[in-house]
Amino acid sequence: MKQIFQDLSKGGTSIVEAPSPQVNTGHLIISTRISLISAGTERMLVDFGKANVIDKARQQPEKVRMVLDKVKTDGLLTTYEAVQSKLNQPLPLGYCNVGVIQEIGKQVEGFKVGDRVVSNGHHADVVKVPKNLCAKIPDNVSDEAASFTVLGAIALQGIRLAQPTLGESFVVIGAGLIGLMAIQLLKANGCRVLAVDFDQKKLELAKKYGAEICNPALGQDPVTVAEVFARGLGVDGVIITASTKSNDPVHQAALMCRKRGRIILVGVVGLELNRADFYEKELSFQVSCSYGPGRYDEFYEAKGNDYPIGFVRWTEQRNFVAVLDMMASGALDVETLVSHRFKFEDAVSAYEVLTNVRDSLGIVLQYEHQVENRHFKRLDLPNYQINSVAKVTLGCIGAGNYASRVLIPAFKKTNVNLHTIVTASGMNSVIHGEKAGFKIASSELNDIWQNSEINTCIIATRHNTHAKFVLDALNANKNVFVEKPLALNLAEVDAIEEFYHSNPSTAKPHLMVGFNRRFSPQIQKMKQLLATVKQPKTFIMTMNAGAIPADHWTQDPEVGGGRIIGEACHFIDLMRFLAGSKIVSYQAQGLGSQFDQDLVEDKACITLAFEDGSFGTIFYLANGSNAFPKERIEVFTGGKVLQLDNFRKMVGYGWSGFKKMNLWRQDKGQENCVQAFVEAIEKGENTPIPLEEILEVARVTIQAAQLLREKQA
Repeated sequence: MKQIFQDLSKGGTSIVEAPSPQVNTGHLIISTRISLISAGTERMLVDFGKANVIDKARQQPEKVRMVLDKVKTDGLLTTYEAVQSKLNQPLPLGYCNVGVIQEIGKQVEGFKVGDRVVSNGHHADVVKVPKNLCAKIPDNVSDEAASFTVLGAIALQGIRLAQPTLGESFVVIGAGLIGLMAIQLLKANGCRVLAVDFDQKKLELAKKYGAEICNPALGQDPVTVAEVFARGLGVDGVIITASTKSNDPVHQAALMCRKRGRIILVGVVGLELNRADFYEKELSFQVSCSYGPGRYDEFYEAKGNDYPIGFVRWTEQRNFVAVLDMMASGALDVETLVSHRFKFEDAVSAYEVLTNVRDSLGIVLQYEHQVENRHFKRLDLPNYQINSVAKVTLGCIGAGNYASRVLIPAFKKTNVNLHTIVTASGMNSVIHGEKAGFKIASSELNDIWQNSEINTCIIATRHNTHAKFVLDALNANKNVFVEKPLALNLAEVDAIEEFYHSNPSTAKPHLMVGFNRRFSPQIQKMKQLLATVKQPKTFIMTMNAGAIPADHWTQDPEVGGGRIIGEACHFIDLMRFLAGSKIVSYQAQGLGSQFDQDLVEDKACITLAFEDGSFGTIFYLANGSNAFPKERIEVFTGGKVLQLDNFRKMVGYGWSGFKKMNLWRQDKGQENCVQAFVEAIEKGENTPIPLEEILEVARVTIQAAQLLREKQA
């Protein structure tokens, strides 16, 4: 397959070839026929990519504040690397796709192979899309017309929020693609419409659709024209579909409206609101969210759960259907909105038109070639060579942010052979495979399991897949490095333990969980100092984790396991390592549910007691300030104290010969962790973290999370 990407760092637009995606539950695989470039959104992304660093910062001041906060806690070098990594992630473009269903996943009803469908798939010759983001195309609607459906749904959702009635007067500010469709939909609702734009060519189209027009570029005052248009009464509502940094559209919209008029923001404009504009007229102002109810809701989009029609009449999928019905009836004309047509292979030229021809409208990409459905791609890197000395040949499953930014580079530094990288979409395997220097990119797991050259694999996928992939890898006789957590439930832990105990006389592959913090230089120093004290220790570990949305996948007990299993396991392992003694009991307490009924787990404390008399408490907190250290570790023992902040600054109190150990940059031990794992394989030594400790930490973490949930219930 081939797909269009935007380089946010250097600004280039390119077509990338990759393995075809594999279908999964609730999804469709679609062979693309037509896709439409969204002039407003995609021009903004392309312009952002081409901007220099200073201009990028000016465009996203809220991100600059986040960067400055991270510098305070993690240091300049770590923050710089994180920002560069983010900018170096190419961005897939497009969300207006028309094609034919090629393959259907489980739990998909109402579609069949061969159906013509519209979706929010990217610009690619093959796309994988959730079922609730697809709609069947009526027979009398062409592929080209259907490609406007998603943009039409954006316009329609804004109009639904405005609740127009027959005979009302509306102003549409911004006569781009969405604005021109909004005009037609308002006319279909029986409304009078005034279009405002600086482009006379677009206004002429608006006039053709039945709107009156106003062009400020010709000296016409939008507020005065609107007053005449509304017969001195003020317009009933304004739909803002413009894209500008100016605050004028909202200010002018307020002046145009009658008392208790409605203003709906669909586009992107300046939002420095004047209270007086809204106060005296009691105006309503609302921002429209994309295609409609369901957008950005993982329950609806990714998991495929529909909202009951009796309670949510118009979801994003039902908005798609409504727009297609309007096209089928002739009430919505989009054929006249096409200004340019390009073959998909000439997409780079299409984006040059997008950025250089400002009065362009609908730029259509046509897919005429045959798609070769292959699940792997040989990357054929010119400098790729097998290291005949290396004893580790690596397969990697998953290429998310942590894997691509931290894990894979750490393994590459050990000079292992990077063989095959697998991702579900196939595209990330090519992007990160080429960057790191893998031999093969794939979307099929068997390319690792069944390859006898590969003796070791990284598992860096979503948490609910970890245990299964670990067992699959072990049964394929592969050494395993799995990103935490090992498993989400005790049955999975038992199954992994059973693999090792089923035939203890046979040499088994290494199993390593990425508990990197115990390998950091400051923790190693801490362990060395604590070894000189024979008394029990007291630990206080404060994780100022910060809040993440309740609907984030890591918060889902079935997918991410929740933040205790998914993240706090790091610190249960760290305390177990520093204590050097078995955990004999645990307690857990979450923040009172009367104050936070949704998420108790991410504001909790876990207390562990150890066989040697040591004990410690982990405070995992999502309700603190980001100005406070993100991770603080304190150890009290024998009249002495050690304190470590953010794996950068460590201070000793009462220690003979030790006062502090500060680092120029944060070091959480990721590279040392990987190095120790690789060396154990190469030298035939024991796994750096004993299997018994891995299983012990996994069980205690799961049981602590279960206790928190029981208390919450």
